Amino acid sequence: MARQAGERAVTMRDVAREAGVSIKTVSNVINDYEFVSDATRAKVQAAIDRLGYSVNVSARSLRTGQANLIALAIPDLQMPYFAQLSSLVIEEAKKLGLRVLVEPTLYSREEELNVLHGLQSTMVDGLIFSPLELGQEDIAEFRVDYPLVLLGERVFTNEVDHIATENVEGAKKATTYLLETGCRSIAVIGTHPGERVGSAALRFQGYCEALLDAGIDYDERLVVPSRMWHRVDGEAAMDTLFDSGIVPDGVVALNDMLASGVMHSIQMHGYRIPGDIAVIGFDNSDDSKYLSPALTSISPGLDEVARLAVRTLKDRIDGVQSGERLFAGTDGQEDPVTHREYRQVPSTLVVRESTRVPQA
Repeated sequence: MARQAGERAVTMRDVAREAGVSIKTVSNVINDYEFVSDATRAKVQAAIDRLGYSVNVSARSLRTGQANLIALAIPDLQMPYFAQLSSLVIEEAKKLGLRVLVEPTLYSREEELNVLHGLQSTMVDGLIFSPLELGQEDIAEFRVDYPLVLLGERVFTNEVDHIATENVEGAKKATTYLLETGCRSIAVIGTHPGERVGSAALRFQGYCEALLDAGIDYDERLVVPSRMWHRVDGEAAMDTLFDSGIVPDGVVALNDMLASGVMHSIQMHGYRIPGDIAVIGFDNSDDSKYLSPALTSISPGLDEVARLAVRTLKDRIDGVQSGERLFAGTDGQEDPVTHREYRQVPSTLVVRESTRVPQA
């Protein structure tokens, strides 16, 4: 079946739906694994033939290393964290002779699915993907027939290579440092109520653990949510805290953009940083050192995240595997499951002028 110009590529997801099996089973048939029954194999092949998936399969020839093109999918290029990450990935890829196609998904679930299964997925050697809208319930969507490396903390699966950062430990370091400088009423800005997996949830967990370890009572009045993490959101969240009559002596902002807005609000209300209120951010973005005062922040080790992500993806493109093959039931069959790399990059505290000196 020839695909007309402008039509989207037929994907494994389409074939799986047509055949009534999982994406993993379709992948196993395509890769000619022996742990698939003849009946299932015939059903999948019939769906492939009906949908014309041969076009997509033939495009896999682009993934032999000859294309030398990988994709990087991130939520927002205007966020300093992702802009810096993109620059580092491009720099690292260039060392390996790879070019990078950057795909902003713009906080859209549909765009994230399109990155995984759309036409562009057939035109690159592999994908480095930082999802935001897809979650743990969408694991099946990540069973694709090309090399994939996950970033971030939205999805966890041993079937996909994953490079993560120390969100819990990083936020714990930030909160502990404020406690060591004498802060006792520490606000946290940027939480996502109800979130169980993700940077906000993990960083909030680190904040809570630090308070618990120090014997400081948790005060929900000091927890200020913000769905987005831009400067304006940090300013609005801090304004809300002041409007409630609460003046903390320290603030943990869950990223540097929030921290920038928090600092603006503090100064507009006539308080001194760090004399009255100390502020610490997360991400150690390039802009943090140029704020006034310069922002103390947690560095998530983006250089190492980029290096590991690109080199892991290049290994997979070149056919280098990781881990041992285990067996798990899928559609009643025993399918081989390859355990992939999970690497967590250590975080570090970068002390600048927005926090006080620890007490002796």
